[in-house]
Amino acid sequence: MSNNISLLRQAFVSQRQFYDDQNFPRGFSRSGNFTLLEASILEQHGVVLKGLYSKTIEPQNEHQEQFVAVVTGSQDPTNPIERAWVKYLKLTTCKTKFHTLFGRSKMSSPAPVSQDYYSDSDSL
Repeated sequence: MSNNISLLRQAFVSQRQFYDDQNFPRGFSRSGNFTLLEASILEQHGVVLKGLYSKTIEPQNEHQEQFVAVVTGSQDPTNPIERAWVKYLKLTTCKTKFHTLFGRSKMSSPAPVSQDYYSDSDSL
């Protein structure tokens, strides 16, 4: 099967552009997670890719059947469209770890100040 990008784009033609305002409110290209090619693939073909992924659209050609095999996990991604969708899924479905600068989840309260350090002459 050919990995020519123009043939692949014809295999996944969509009439609408794909947006994911929940995860990428500023768009795919401005998120910093995707290359320009990956962002354009997701915007132009994401509706079809999402339909194939969620099984609301049946595969119409061998490229789409291979895409379904990739998203089900039976094959590795071999072309830019499959790699872009796998990357999109990785960024939207995997939980990210949150790291802090503190080692404990609860900060201890400061030690109480003892009155032994103060004398009557300290209070004015």
